[in-house]
Amino acid sequence: MPAQAAKRPDPRLVRVDDSWLTLPNPSGIPVDICAGPDVPIESVAIDELLTVLETADTLRSLAHATPGLDAEPRIDRVVCTPDFHKGAGIPIGTVLRTTGALIPQAVGNDINCGMRVEATSVTVDQIRPHLDRLERRLRHLFFEGGRRIGLTARQREGLLREGLPGLLADDVPAGSGAGSADRAGAAGGAWLQVGPDDLTDLDGRLHSSGYPVSSADGFRDWITSGGGTSYDSIIGSVGGGNHFAELQYVSAVHDGAAAYAWGLAPGQVVLMVHSGSLSLGHQANATGRDQARAAWPRAVPTPRNRILPMLLDEASAPGRQRYLTAFANAANFALGNRFFLALMLRAGLASIVGELRSRQVYDAPHNLMWPEPDGSVLHRKGATPAAGAGGAGQRPIDLYGEPVIVPGSMGAPSHLLRGLGNTRALTSACHGAGRSIPRGAAARGGDAELDAFLREFRVVTPLDHRDPAVAARRDIVDAWRRDLKQEAPWAYKEVGAVVDSLRRADVAEPVVELRPILTVKG
Repeated sequence: MPAQAAKRPDPRLVRVDDSWLTLPNPSGIPVDICAGPDVPIESVAIDELLTVLETADTLRSLAHATPGLDAEPRIDRVVCTPDFHKGAGIPIGTVLRTTGALIPQAVGNDINCGMRVEATSVTVDQIRPHLDRLERRLRHLFFEGGRRIGLTARQREGLLREGLPGLLADDVPAGSGAGSADRAGAAGGAWLQVGPDDLTDLDGRLHSSGYPVSSADGFRDWITSGGGTSYDSIIGSVGGGNHFAELQYVSAVHDGAAAYAWGLAPGQVVLMVHSGSLSLGHQANATGRDQARAAWPRAVPTPRNRILPMLLDEASAPGRQRYLTAFANAANFALGNRFFLALMLRAGLASIVGELRSRQVYDAPHNLMWPEPDGSVLHRKGATPAAGAGGAGQRPIDLYGEPVIVPGSMGAPSHLLRGLGNTRALTSACHGAGRSIPRGAAARGGDAELDAFLREFRVVTPLDHRDPAVAARRDIVDAWRRDLKQEAPWAYKEVGAVVDSLRRADVAEPVVELRPILTVKG
């Protein structure tokens, strides 16, 4: 697909400077968009955002129908990150702060979708000669029954109620902690890759290790599935769309002090996982919609944009708590899922290099909400926290700021940055490059471009397109190629321009650049 021609900015946007635009709107809500002149912004995303802002009228109607509220429910501010693009009702890259209400759709189905990054003891030169074998091993681990993640009902419930501390509370069926090749062989499960760094000193290496709640009853079927120690097809799944598990290496260092503090050095192999809560998130979001409908006043028409806020009033508290409990369960599951995906990448590496160490750099969420004691709620949809330095401790996150993980499109470099705590950005940054072409249009991209891409880059999928038996099935191969085109480089914005927007806007400063070695896609 030829390079896209530069487009004139949408006339509804007002550029303030080289880093920021604003969007005047009938609701009078302050809307700031962080994007440099070289970052494209879809007009359809602006259309969608203006539709979202109609929720201000919905909140006024709800307030009128609900006397006695402590605070007037409203949307206070909206910030859009450089990867801003059309979503399914609410644009990706939208940060929305409300008072007196929360909006389930402003987080969506994939609750706590996020990124996990680990720094390993392996160098890129150690694995470059063995990529064919590594690809076969990862295909087995991810798609051919090799993950073998056995969980007891107690571990499942612990994960959903407490996050990683609940999952790891009991004696873990861990290996030696060294990831030796014999223990990570074909018969070994992902649990064998658990090392001492996974069980202790998590503080400062995750935005949160868990979101504790008292119940996980909404997911009782998953907790008790199989009885005893059981295996399922959910935990350890990459998911679809732009989710991935990737091996990368440090190709450039921009901030030596922060890189050293985070345990990163040139040539080092890094694991990056992008996944979320899968079917559990869909179930939790459905719970939110159901509870919002149940509490909806008869006198208030269903809004045209189909966005149903939940007021933070006493009358709706029981239903709201049911949603927030399911929400936390799904968020905790996502933490565990990324943990196991990283263990599976470790197992693939161990089959090549033998003994290795891998230590988490950070786990950052994208799709979450943060209720505050003052009655405000910060919602992030496809956006990541970017708090600045200044904590009271001596942890790297206190000294350098919160790690911001910005992957590029498939095959493109990814970037780790340190957050600067920019209040204009609602201390938020983007979670990737962001789409520039809708999936349907991208799927119609040119075959020559896809072939050229596949000659240069390895994508591990359930289907091995090099297998002669598979290649003979043209219908299967064509469907596989259509799926890949939807996530191909031409479907996304150029990540360098996106990262530069964050830097110029004083949202985050680059620390290292990461080049991909291979990507696992579901």
